[in-house]
Amino acid sequence: MTRVVVVGDLMTDAVARARYALARASDTPAIVTMHGGGSGANIASWLAVENADVAFIGRRGADITGRNRDMELMGYGVDARLVMDPERPTGTCVVLVTHKGERTMLSDPGANAALSPEDLPRDLFNGGGHLHLSGYTLINEGSRDAGFAALDMARRSGMSISVDCASSAPLERTGAEPFLEWTSGAKLLFANIDQAKVLTGRDEPEAAAKVLTAFFPQVVIKMNADGALWFGNGSADPVHAPAEPVERIIDGTGAGDAFCAGFLPPWLDNKPPAEALAAGCRLAAKAIMHLGARPRL
Repeated sequence: MTRVVVVGDLMTDAVARARYALARASDTPAIVTMHGGGSGANIASWLAVENADVAFIGRRGADITGRNRDMELMGYGVDARLVMDPERPTGTCVVLVTHKGERTMLSDPGANAALSPEDLPRDLFNGGGHLHLSGYTLINEGSRDAGFAALDMARRSGMSISVDCASSAPLERTGAEPFLEWTSGAKLLFANIDQAKVLTGRDEPEAAAKVLTAFFPQVVIKMNADGALWFGNGSADPVHAPAEPVERIIDGTGAGDAFCAGFLPPWLDNKPPAEALAAGCRLAAKAIMHLGARPRL
């Protein structure tokens, strides 16, 4: 079994799901819940629950939420390598979900912004392993050097590398050209439709995937209710997989992260892309029917 090393963000998500249309400058009834979050931590958690061998490298605050997140990760079976920041709090994200299901996120990276190359345990970077790097680590200027160091260490040790694009708005602020340059050498890129458009200017997922294979040997585009597609450099046609049906959508936060965690194990085992896509869609559906971004044991 290939060991997966995830480098990325650890957050606490405060999810507010409005029951009605938002009443601006007034009150709107909502259901508010608190969960472990962060794209990197979500992916590591789902990988562990799916019985993958996974380690997570990140940074947390010296606070009760940081301790809780650390214990959660270990409870899921993640080899959690978290550095405790003496000054910055554990990262927090406020997720506003409208009555129609649209999500808007307000993020405070906290300790994530101070992740440094010195925080990366050298013993985790070994040949035969796989590095998955959260795009947030590169997009955030404070942790960017840590992302560069992780990519360099993985390349030098012969690890395969995958990268996800984080979120469209900060990706656009960062710029497509720098992000593509920084992630050069990764074997696999995960993006959703909006992120792929930021990187390529193409509206159609298939067209965007074809452009991105000029930079990455393999690309996966997550398309929400339309499922996902895979395209490889030199492939004649993309491979599609439909989304798994769900009885009802409880909370879509973190479903894209769960997709990545479902896709990676069969992909690392050299299974056909269709099989890896189907596994990703199954786990995404499972995440949608859970309360919160991470699995519940």
